Amino acid sequence: MAKVEVYSGSYCPYCVRAKELLTRKGVSFTEYEVDKDMDLREQMMKRAPGYKTIPQIFINDQYVGGCDDLYALDRAGKLDGMLAHG
Repeated sequence: MAKVEVYSGSYCPYCVRAKELLTRKGVSFTEYEVDKDMDLREQMMKRAPGYKTIPQIFINDQYVGGCDDLYALDRAGKLDGMLAHG
């Protein structure tokens, strides 16, 4: 199974949608709540080419993007393949 990481925040509807999609697909993921830890926010911005918005999602250390990007991968039929390889 793939290594999935989600940088998120407590009151973020896009974070909720992204996590719901991953959960529906039966994927476990590591969540980093950047609104509670500024060091995690800094880490996110270094890994996600300067992006400050949440969520920011990584699959197998590959930058995927945000919620809309995750859903676009799913609609294009590419997400399941990415999630299957670990």
